[in-house]
Amino acid sequence: MPQNPQSSSNGNIAPSRYPGERLGLPESGRGSVGRVGRRIGAIVIDWAIAYLISFAFFRVDGIANGWATTGIFVLMQIVFIPTIGGGIGHRVLGMRVVAIRGGWVGLWRPVVRSLLLAVVIPALVWDSDQRGFHDKIAGTVLIRA
Repeated sequence: MPQNPQSSSNGNIAPSRYPGERLGLPESGRGSVGRVGRRIGAIVIDWAIAYLISFAFFRVDGIANGWATTGIFVLMQIVFIPTIGGGIGHRVLGMRVVAIRGGWVGLWRPVVRSLLLAVVIPALVWDSDQRGFHDKIAGTVLIRA
């Protein structure tokens, strides 16, 4: 008899067959978990935009100011997640950030998610649903739009 992926007799959670299964998301297509390639592409786009803005306005000795670049990146995420559903990179690559329980993502989730993402380490720690620590703490998931 197959075990329910949500639980087992000893309290451990059985592994998922695909990312997002335990969250009730489809395996592929619209509404499925945004995969690694798209996620990396999106963050590269968002950091590049932040770097260009920083280079244009906060240049020090011909190079962009690192603190300004990080601040711009975080601010872009905080503004764009609740307004357009994700960072510019997310939207360009067909993804959006949603609250795991549904409804509007609100204001606190983008703040928490973005600040954790800025320290990088939480984004490198994933679960079997390919949700980074920053998404787990914020109660969000990055899905294909």
